[in-house]
Parts: sequence; structure tokens; C-alpha cells
Amino acid sequence: MGRVEFIALMAMMFATIAFSIDAMLPALPEIGRELTPDEPTRAPLIMTAFVLGMGIGTFFTGPLSDAFGRRSVMVCGAILYVLASVIAWASSSFEIVLAARIVQGLGAAGPRVVSIAIIRDLYSGREMARIVSIVMMIFTLVPGFAPTLGYVIIEIHGWRGIFAAFIVFSLISVLWLGFRLPETLARENRRPLRPRLMFSAVVEMFAHPIVRLSIIVQTLCMSMLFTVLMLIQPVYEHVYDKQDTFHFWFGGIALVSALASFLNAMLVVRLGMRRLITMALAVQIVLSATVMIHNETYGVSAFTVFALWQAYVFFQAGLTIGNLNAIAMEPMGHIAGMAASVIGAVSTVLAAAIASPIGLLFDGTIRPLVGALFIMACLAYAVMRYKGRVEARLPAE
Repeated sequence: MGRVEFIALMAMMFATIAFSIDAMLPALPEIGRELTPDEPTRAPLIMTAFVLGMGIGTFFTGPLSDAFGRRSVMVCGAILYVLASVIAWASSSFEIVLAARIVQGLGAAGPRVVSIAIIRDLYSGREMARIVSIVMMIFTLVPGFAPTLGYVIIEIHGWRGIFAAFIVFSLISVLWLGFRLPETLARENRRPLRPRLMFSAVVEMFAHPIVRLSIIVQTLCMSMLFTVLMLIQPVYEHVYDKQDTFHFWFGGIALVSALASFLNAMLVVRLGMRRLITMALAVQIVLSATVMIHNETYGVSAFTVFALWQAYVFFQAGLTIGNLNAIAMEPMGHIAGMAASVIGAVSTVLAAAIASPIGLLFDGTIRPLVGALFIMACLAYAVMRYKGRVEARLPAE
């Protein structure tokens, strides 16, 4: 496999997550009307169910791929993903669809984690960083067109067509992997599963104050992102009557917000990760407070005001989540693989658990959404300031 084809395959594997989340957004109203007509506000749970499964799967896929090889974990993940999509496609029960989305998330954790491990198997140093950067750049473009693609599929085939598209997407990617990419982890380099070592690694991570505080802030930042993903479609439909153009607005804002990755690359060396995260959270606090005041003053905030606020939420995620992950990983270099799985799993599962009940608070206004993000941003900012004081004390200890 040539380098260009390899990068395209890894980007497609990694894009499984974004496609599975963003393509579902236009389907939420139809799912709510058909499967849960008495409580249509439950429809956004479709989003966090997937995220919950993905977070749980993230904990296991890394160690499993180290023990049994990359390809086998990828294939098993694809089988879970496809089977769950078939069940969701055929179901007429909202609860069964939720359960299927959790299993679908478990399957999608394979591409999320193992694709990075495959890149590390084949490349190292600056070349690895270059390939990961290209893959991530392609990945950031997916939210720009996934809602529009989902909208087109729904117009032709209804909401069940989205799950058929997931099946096709997964089959193409796993068959491409199976026929074109050999196993990248030799048998002699595999490490057996050792639950005792895994448990000791988790204990060590949460005993370290910097790692622990970074995970807390990362959880809050991911909760903000997941809460917006849960409530953004209902807000566009019920508050601003823009359900027909939602996919265009969401995609355009997502593409513009993708510039955060480039801005972060330019600023992080000059400002440092902690300072950049703290500044991004401070701006979020000010903007959320401004939007809440504007909303209470005028009854309903202007759509332009809300759209700019939404764009900054996505922008802030690009300035914080990656940097927080790097800070948490820095003291854990000796158990980097396990640390990556634990950090990803814990922050994702807890964020889904926080976002889910907030999503049920939607009352036809933007208050629950903006208010929840204001509170979470304040908490995250306070923890970051405390983390700075802890870091200042560490060298003296």
C-alpha cells in the first residue's frame, strides 16, 4: 500500500466517529416523531448512547489490539458496528435503537484507537506526526458534509437509510483494510492482556494530581461539546425555525471551526498548553454570559448571535481537548498506550453521562444549553486555575 492510499484508509477509519455522530443529526426529529412521539425530547439520547459505547470501547480496544493484533480488533469492531446498525435499521422500539447505538459505539472504538496504533507501528518521529496531522486534517472536514449527506439520505430513504449508510461505510472501510493492509504488529511484539497491570496503571494515573485534574477538565470540555451536539438540532428547529437549512449551517460552522487546530499549532508553543486552555475557557464564560443576558433582554437571542456562540464552542474544543490530552499523557510516558485508552475512555463516558440529562432539559429555548455550558466552563476554568497552583508546588515536593 502506498502512502497516499494508507493515509486515505486511516482517515476513513478515523472518520467513522464523526460520520456516525454528525450524519445522525438531521434524523433526530423524524426518529422522535416515529419512535418516541410522547417524549420527542428523548431523541437526542441517540447521540450520547453512541458516545457512551465508544467511550467504553476505547478502554479495551488498545490493550486488545496489543494482544491479538490490529486487524483482528478492527474486523471484530466492524462486525459489531454493522450488526448494531442492522438492528437499529430494523427496530421499531426507541429503547432498542438506543441499545444498538451503544453497541455501535463499542464497534466504532476500534477504528478510533487502533488506526493511531497502526500509524505508530509503521512510522515514528516527525514522519508519524506528519501523517497523523494529515489524517486529522481530513477528519476535521467530515462534520462539514456529514449532516448534508445525512439530510439527502433521509429525504430519499427516511431515517433508517442513515443506518444503511453506516453499514455500507463500515463494510467498505473494513474490506479495504482486509484486502490491502497486512497486519502491522508482528506476533513477537504482541503483549498479553494482564488485568493486574491494567489496574495498577489506572491507579497510578489517578494518583497523579496533574493527570487527575487534566481528566476532569477534559471531561467538562467534552461535556460541553456533547451537550451542543445533543441540543443543536432541536434549537435550530424549535427556536429558530431553521430545520430545513440546519445541515448547511451546521456544516459551514463546523468547517470554519476546524481552523482551531491550525491556530492551536501556532499559539501553543508561544503561550503553552495550560495558558491557552485557560484563556479559551475564559472566553467561553464571557460569551455564554453575554448570550444569556442577550436572550433574557430580547426574549430570544438573534440567530446570528447564537450561531457565533455555537462556532466558538466548536472552536474552543479544538483549543482545549487535544492540549488537555497531551498534558495528561506527559507524566505517563512509561505506560503511554494504557494511559491513552484510560484517558479517552474515562473522559468520554463521564462526558456522555453529564450531557445526557442536560439534553432532556430542553424547553423550547436556548436557556438550558447556554446555561449548562456557562456552568461547565466556570467549573473547568476554576479547575485549571487550581491546577496551575498544583503545578507550581510540584517541583518543591
